[in-house]
Amino acid sequence: MSQVFPASPARVWWWRLPLTYTPADLALLSPAERDRVDRTRSTRAKASVVVTRARARRILGELLGVPPRRILLGRAPCPCCGAPDKGPPVVLHPGGAPRISLSHTTGCAALAVCEGPVGVDVEEQRPLSTGTLTASTLTPAEAEHLAGVPAGPTRDAAYLRCWTRKEAVLKAVGTGITSDLSLLETFPATPGPVRVEAGEHPAAARPWTVTDLSLPLPWTASLATPHGTPGPPVVTYYGDSAFGPYDAARDGTPGTTVRLTPP
Repeated sequence: MSQVFPASPARVWWWRLPLTYTPADLALLSPAERDRVDRTRSTRAKASVVVTRARARRILGELLGVPPRRILLGRAPCPCCGAPDKGPPVVLHPGGAPRISLSHTTGCAALAVCEGPVGVDVEEQRPLSTGTLTASTLTPAEAEHLAGVPAGPTRDAAYLRCWTRKEAVLKAVGTGITSDLSLLETFPATPGPVRVEAGEHPAAARPWTVTDLSLPLPWTASLATPHGTPGPPVVTYYGDSAFGPYDAARDGTPGTTVRLTPP
């Protein structure tokens, strides 16, 4: 359990992803992470990995009072099968760090930090084949709700609300998308926060609170924490001077704090 964060709301930082990365960002990555970057072909995909991992280290370094280069990230064992390095991301060094969750999609990334288990998922809104996806990923109640939403961008957004709620919960459990998503009910007709039951496995046998995060279009994001975690989460836009000054209409809603990175 974290020595840094008492029982307090989860914290979420989100940022826009640039198309390229800097040598200073790359220098913060571990050798294994740099190998992953070398194997990635797309320049934009490389930047997504580098900037997400580097910015997470900078945020965690500020929280834990250590230089970002000393933040060692890894993965916990899988909570279901016990396989090493198959579970959720963790801070391996320094000790006593809080739990974390990372997510990135086209143009955006997020880091969530909490004393207890936590999961965050962010997705870019885009055209989807919701008719094909529904049977394998939605519960009957979710499918019925989606059928009542106008086809097109509105239905795509409604589907991604279900998806991000599901993935946030399963990331908090520590398994990721490895189970039957059509068994996980996320109550899309109900504005968050919602209470979600993730299953009977000991790793999931607790209720979860899922909160819809207020990110600007074109992104949808959700956060999952153990039910009873104080709320609401504290959301911070960790901006970049490359994208110009913070604009509440573009970059967030009232209640979002702003932290600009150095130029």
